[in-house]
Amino acid sequence: MRILASAGHRPIVVASGGRMVDDVIAAGATFIAMKVDTTNPVKIVRNALALARIAREQRCDLIHAHARAPAWSAYYAAKRAGIPFLTSWYKGFRDQNLFKHLYNGVMARGDSVIAISDQIAELVVERYKTPWERIAVIPASIDFERFDPARVSQERVAAVRSSWGVYGDTKIILVVGRMLRRKGHHVVVDAVRRLNDMGLKDFMCVFVGEDQGKSRYSGELWDLVLGTSTTEVIRMAGPTDDMPAAFAAATVVVNAAIQPEGLQRAIIEAEAMAKPVVVSDLGAGPDAVLAPPAVAEDRMTGLRFSAGDSVALATALVRLFSLPPAARAAMGARGRAWALANFNTEAAAEPTLRLYEQVTTRRRP
Repeated sequence: MRILASAGHRPIVVASGGRMVDDVIAAGATFIAMKVDTTNPVKIVRNALALARIAREQRCDLIHAHARAPAWSAYYAAKRAGIPFLTSWYKGFRDQNLFKHLYNGVMARGDSVIAISDQIAELVVERYKTPWERIAVIPASIDFERFDPARVSQERVAAVRSSWGVYGDTKIILVVGRMLRRKGHHVVVDAVRRLNDMGLKDFMCVFVGEDQGKSRYSGELWDLVLGTSTTEVIRMAGPTDDMPAAFAAATVVVNAAIQPEGLQRAIIEAEAMAKPVVVSDLGAGPDAVLAPPAVAEDRMTGLRFSAGDSVALATALVRLFSLPPAARAAMGARGRAWALANFNTEAAAEPTLRLYEQVTTRRRP
C-alpha cells in the first residue's frame, strides 16, 4: 500500500478486518470491510458482485488478490468489471488432492502472478504449467526503521523476556509463525528433546504465533511437549505486539517448515534485527539465507537443514550455540547487511509499479 500511495496511486483494501486495519489506513489506503475469506460458493458469488461494483464505482484499474479464498471472488469480479486480475503467491500451498489442486489454482489464473521467491515461481510453473512470462518474482520489503536493533531498548527486550518467563543469560530459540503443521513446530520440539538429551543447559525455545491452544495441531504439540519432557524448556507464548523486541531477545531464530514456504517475512525481519537464523531447505531459499555449502562460512547469515530432520536441526543449533558470541554477532551483522541490500522498499517498489503499468496497458484499447 505504501508503495502505491507514495507513487500517487489510490490503493483500496477489501478484507475481513483484523489487527492490520490501522496499519493499512496509515499507509494511505482506503479500507473496506467485507467477509471475503469464505469458501462458501454462494458468498463467493455475492462478494464477486460486490467487488465488481466497487471496482466500477471507484474506477479501479486492476484487482490484486493475496490469498486463495478472496481470490475466487476477485477473479470473477475482475472478469465482470473488465479489468486485470493479479495474484501474489507467498507460499507453497498443500496440493494433496484434486480438490486442493483446483482450489489453489485460482492463484495461477492471474494476468500476472507475483511469486515472492524463485522457489515459489518454480513451484507454480511445475504444478500449473504457468508460462514464465506471466510470472514476476518480486521479494518482500521490510520496514527497516521498525526492525532496527539500534532502536530497540534494553527495557523492551527485558519486558519481552519477562513475559516469556526467561531470565538471566538463558539462550532463546525463537520460532515465529502460526501454529500450523506445515510450519514444522513438531520438528522443533523433537530437536529440543535431543538438545535436552545431550545435556545442553541454559536455553529456552519460545513459539510466538497465533492459535495458541485453539487447534488440533496445538493440542498435538502440547502432547508432544509433555511426552518428550520438554515442558521446562519450551514456551508457547502466542502473538506479541513487539516483534522487534522479540527478535532482539532471541539468540537464534528458527523456521522448520516441512513444505515450501516461499520467502518468510519473519526470517528477513530476524536478519534485519541482526540475528542468526536456522532454516529448513523448504523454509527459506538461498535468496533469503546465505548458508554453507552455497557460501563460505565467513559469508553465512545462518544455517540450513533438511526439512523434517530433527537430528539435523539439533546439530545446527548445537553448532550455532558453540560459536563464540563475537562470531554469532558477525553472522547477525552479515544478515542485516544482506536484508538491507535485497529487501528494501525500493527493491520491491520499482518492479511492482512496472508490473501494474504493464498489465493495465495491455488491457487498454
